[in-house]
Amino acid sequence: MGSLQMTHQHVVVMRHGDRLDNFDPLWTQKAARPWDPPLVFQGKVRAFGIGRKFNNCLGFPIHRVFVSPFLRCLQTASEVIHALCAVDDCVTSMSTADGVLIDPSKLKVSVDYGLCEMMNTRAIRAENAPKDGDFAFSISECEAVLPQGTIDSTFERVYEQLPKWGESSEGARDRYKNIIKILADTYPTENLLLVTHGEGVEVSVTEHSRDHLPVRRVNYCAYSILQRTLNENESVAVGEFVWLNKGDTGIIISPSSPAADEIVKET
Repeated sequence: MGSLQMTHQHVVVMRHGDRLDNFDPLWTQKAARPWDPPLVFQGKVRAFGIGRKFNNCLGFPIHRVFVSPFLRCLQTASEVIHALCAVDDCVTSMSTADGVLIDPSKLKVSVDYGLCEMMNTRAIRAENAPKDGDFAFSISECEAVLPQGTIDSTFERVYEQLPKWGESSEGARDRYKNIIKILADTYPTENLLLVTHGEGVEVSVTEHSRDHLPVRRVNYCAYSILQRTLNENESVAVGEFVWLNKGDTGIIISPSSPAADEIVKET
């Protein structure tokens, strides 16, 4: 699927959209899966808009998408994919609710547990986590949320199981760093989009920016762009990924960093 003219590989690491429980705190009290909130409608609109932005502004195509199994990430990915694969110019569309027709052959999508939320109380409130530690994710049910015809049935997941509850924050950060590299190395001639959680986006910046920039905040649907050089025959990548500072991507760098002045801060 990669372009024969590719000289660089790009990996875009994106946070999910606006989650319901942050707008309706009482939702978790009656939810069957309080650890797995969906998006609010505005979150879907935001995600679809980012997908359109990718089409118009990235400067390179997305060939393959990888998604966290959490519903908010799956719904975010669905909106972005619809925008990326739209058959017609969808300037009047705000989300998939507007009936966007797509060409599913444009990219492939896979779910991987390695892109999941940090499995600890820093990310998921203890009272919302399942008492038996079983978060009850099913890959087939996750895939059903994604656009029909886009699933790559041949994909071998990097993380076959969800990390155990009580994962350390350091362990989660290592996991995000690890899966970014493994997925990129597995598909070196393709540009990837990883739809994950805020900490995953933060890791992609701190690990790959020149001065290991400290991230203060990752907004809903914020994204980072990583780039590395390919060799002449594209069989392997050479060099390390670097974070591209592209301005208004929703990532807020700590004010203590000199580079913070270069970031366009999102209100």
